[in-house]
Amino acid sequence: MEVMISQKENEVTRAILCAVMTPDKNENEVAVSLAELERLLETAGGELFAQVVQARQNPDNATYLGKGKIEEIGHLCRVNDLHLVICDDELSPAQIKNMEDALSDAIDDEAFEIRVIDRSMLILDIFALHAVSGEGKLQVELAQLRYSVPRLYGRGKSMSRLGGGIGTRGPGESQLEKDRRHIKRRILALEDQLAELVKSRAVRRARRDNAGVFRASIVGYTNAGKSTLLNRLTDAGILAEDKLFATLDTTTRKFELPSGREMLLTDTVGFIRNLPHHLIEAFKSTLEEAKYTDALIIVIDASDPECLSQLEVTEKLLYDLGVTDKPTLYVLNKCDIAMTVPEELTSRANKDKVIPISALDGRGVSSLVEALEALAAGGRKMYCLKVPTYEMGVINKLYNLSMIEDVEYFDGYARVIATMDEKTAGQLRRFIVLPQKQEEEEE
Repeated sequence: MEVMISQKENEVTRAILCAVMTPDKNENEVAVSLAELERLLETAGGELFAQVVQARQNPDNATYLGKGKIEEIGHLCRVNDLHLVICDDELSPAQIKNMEDALSDAIDDEAFEIRVIDRSMLILDIFALHAVSGEGKLQVELAQLRYSVPRLYGRGKSMSRLGGGIGTRGPGESQLEKDRRHIKRRILALEDQLAELVKSRAVRRARRDNAGVFRASIVGYTNAGKSTLLNRLTDAGILAEDKLFATLDTTTRKFELPSGREMLLTDTVGFIRNLPHHLIEAFKSTLEEAKYTDALIIVIDASDPECLSQLEVTEKLLYDLGVTDKPTLYVLNKCDIAMTVPEELTSRANKDKVIPISALDGRGVSSLVEALEALAAGGRKMYCLKVPTYEMGVINKLYNLSMIEDVEYFDGYARVIATMDEKTAGQLRRFIVLPQKQEEEEE
């Protein structure tokens, strides 16, 4: 059957999305994954033409799809002038090459080129589109190069698709090896540059630790509204669009709580199901920012029918990164457009830690701020201490173990206002005085 659709005037790239439905994937899971793949395509600036799903025991080791489906896709591409096919699973280099060759054979027209990419390649394309900071661009380039090295052969007509035997040896193969060596050198250079940036971040993190400022990371599935929430709380002014992976770079901003205490909020790159391992590795230094914060704010898109599975993906990736056992607030965002919030969602944590909000119009944000205040306090209280001049080392200890609010020096002693936990207060109890008593002594 022929399907005819006219090309748009702005020449948007149209693509066919394809997937394999195996016994361990039901029809709904495949449909959800393809819907997400379509959103990724739209974010990259493309447009869906058709979806092709094949039920198989396993994807074909050589061409991912079976011969019949390959011919069907080739026919759709030739008749409707389509040049891009995107597979929902990660393909091996051989599968990409073989699938492109099979499509070319199916349409019997060497001049008509069809590119095959997989989910990982599409995500990398979006990352390249949205990377803004120097570090973000380095991480994207590193991920792309790591992914492309084993896929160099057979990619495009310009690589000559070298084979074995007479007439296929010589400069072409030599050039391919040169390209591989160049890419490997570039990978090493990028790794060195990122290692230096990791050291710089560690120094900044150590300074924040010494300052005793409470820190929380905003994490969650891509497009859950993390950047919108940070903008709502801090006027950060960062990009917040209804697109997947609109934010790739971590952004940290100060936020003043109602008590006057300051905390740091960090926006992070969003998670997604089937996030390729090499992408996690490339962005590990960025993602691990959540590992060194005091608490997590997991933002959930309550309006998305798949919010439960998205939360599971988020929690699994946090576990894989070693980000566990931290105080956590579950923020149900987009409640202004959510029809219903699944009851199972609120049962994932204590109800006082699940907060419905709309980061867009501000409803519920005051409740979130109250929860952040309690979280930042963490059982700590404000104390007034009178430290004799001959024991000034205690003040250094306070800087390491508490949050110093104010220090005033008098004749023979210093008055320190500090917020600390019960353990630290117990260790320094002999220096603690009531503010009223301190004022009386000064008079």
